[in-house]
Amino acid sequence: MNLDDLILVSVDDHLVEPPDMFDRHIPAKYKDRAPKVVRTDDGDDVWTFEGSVIPNIGLNAVIGRPKDEYGIEPTAFDEMRAGCFDIHERVKDMNASGVLGSMNFPSFPAFSGRLFSAAADKELALSVLQAYNDWHIDEWCGQYPDRFIPMAMIPLWDVHLAVAEVERNAAKGCHSITFTENPAALGYPSYHDDYWDPLWTALVDHDVVLSVHLGSSGQLVVPAPNAPVDVMITLQPMNICQAAADLFWSRIPKHYPDLKIALTEGGIGWIPYFMERLDRTYDVHSSWTGQDFGDLRPSEAFRRQFLTCFISDPVGVKNRAQIGIDNICWEMDYPHSDTSWPNPGEELLAEGDAAGVTDAEYDKIAWENALRWYNWDPFSVRPKDKSTVTALRAESPGHDVTIRSMEKGRHTFEHHGTNLAELAGKATA
Repeated sequence: MNLDDLILVSVDDHLVEPPDMFDRHIPAKYKDRAPKVVRTDDGDDVWTFEGSVIPNIGLNAVIGRPKDEYGIEPTAFDEMRAGCFDIHERVKDMNASGVLGSMNFPSFPAFSGRLFSAAADKELALSVLQAYNDWHIDEWCGQYPDRFIPMAMIPLWDVHLAVAEVERNAAKGCHSITFTENPAALGYPSYHDDYWDPLWTALVDHDVVLSVHLGSSGQLVVPAPNAPVDVMITLQPMNICQAAADLFWSRIPKHYPDLKIALTEGGIGWIPYFMERLDRTYDVHSSWTGQDFGDLRPSEAFRRQFLTCFISDPVGVKNRAQIGIDNICWEMDYPHSDTSWPNPGEELLAEGDAAGVTDAEYDKIAWENALRWYNWDPFSVRPKDKSTVTALRAESPGHDVTIRSMEKGRHTFEHHGTNLAELAGKATA
């Protein structure tokens, strides 16, 4: 495989919502109460909603900056690369890196939309959530239907409203919802409760993927509050591992075998051992725990309905056959700190070539699985031969992808020694 033939579709990127996103979508009676961006005395741009103040933590928008400027300090829009919040600049950044398609998780409402779900006024919360979805699907994705996989949030506080929102957005061609990795942590019924059954039925009926992003419950694996932030970053995949176990042994795989579940930004290197552990647990304990998958081994049931995703994972790529080549998707994670932008194709090919990945396997990992799982067809709009890394880069010649220092110098990003308690304080200040 080479860049002339490689097509890239990322199933995990993010956007920094622009300040005017609600202007054209919120009902008039809620215009004054819609989320708004304000600039603090420190010069940070923060979102405010019903008494909550949500800064954009630096690591969420460090694209294009040198690593020694990474940090957790809040940022302003003029300190970010424009592609974080400007759809046209985002497409140029995608062209310059050779990426055809992208699915974008939300930022200020949190990955699962839990900010809106926590609002006391549920009528307001629903209006804001629907306005967000309309902006995201109709405006952000709608301007470039051949470049963006639409995604919707749902009202977590009411399963019947959630079903209605799935149906409303599926009618627009949206086949992905972002959901929390642990609803119980947010005070809602767990995956093991039949409360969610109407939602699972709606997702199956409308071919919508349950996309579960790490950190979407607001809880991360933290052994000690004064541990350095490196501990949390290292253990991030463990959040998805926990969610995978909770989901797999829940009612869902047995009662809803056609429900598609994506485990986002958790890596794939741990998956072979995880599936071995599922089988071992089943063999040793199912006679008394009552688990029953009929003729399937648990590892087979896992492959049937779980999609696993990675940014850079040499161990996982080497073990792709054990995971299942049809169950792996690639991610770029733009504009977060783990991103492979602006040279994702080169990084993926280096990793894959070292593992002996074939052209057919590259196609599945890099784009075919994403199109199939998310029921998305960019080639109905754009010719396939104009969708490769090389072809896309030719569409934005000279687009500046230089890694450059932040020139304003307002924030010093002195973050050495930051611990988890300090990070939590900055994220909720």
